[in-house]
Amino acid sequence: MNLLLLEKKDFITPDRVLISGRRFEHIQKVLKAEPGTLLSCGLLNNKMGTARITRFYADSLELAVTLDMDPPDPLPLTLVLALPRPKMLKRIMESVTGLGVKQIYLVNSWRVEKSFWKSPVLEMENLEKYCRLGLEQGKDTLMPRIYQKRYFTKFVKEELPIIGHGTLCITAHPKTSNICPTSVNKKTTLVVGPEGGFIDLEVTTLEEAGFKPFSLGERILKVETATTYLIARLFS
Repeated sequence: MNLLLLEKKDFITPDRVLISGRRFEHIQKVLKAEPGTLLSCGLLNNKMGTARITRFYADSLELAVTLDMDPPDPLPLTLVLALPRPKMLKRIMESVTGLGVKQIYLVNSWRVEKSFWKSPVLEMENLEKYCRLGLEQGKDTLMPRIYQKRYFTKFVKEELPIIGHGTLCITAHPKTSNICPTSVNKKTTLVVGPEGGFIDLEVTTLEEAGFKPFSLGERILKVETATTYLIARLFS
């Protein structure tokens, strides 16, 4: 936890908060903080600053908070991700949130198992839980917006061209000889397929929507590794 992420309900006065549960245990047992310790903090979807521990209780602690800094700028990236298996999705959501991604579309494709869409991980409360971990890791307060799209062709033909308008449009595809560009550092819409990649028809449909396929070379990476690597490559 590099940032103590606060919510409005934590405030007991305009400049004091009371923390319990997972955050309290982390501060007490992992950080081994004491009264007077100064921590980085931020209010969800709002300012960042510092929090000074003023008092410990049996199962909570009180902090004096100053919020006077803006969160880091969002990464100029929209991520379109074919829904991975639930355990992998948890890790990806945490990682990409930590990197500053603020627009995430979870989409269907031919190789996405139908059972994945029934996972409780997809409940917004659970998705936001993993994003919170990413915000705490990356020292950020802005929660990503997450959308779920069950119909691939309809989404790619009707919505994706609008989403990608005015951006660099990329499909991550291991079967092309086009190597992904580096250090583009401009607005980008990145489409990442499922394990095994998109089928040829899906790649063609994406190309017709303006998304050019690129690969990372000869090595085939797992989706969670490839997604993180692609983002680092594009925005190094």
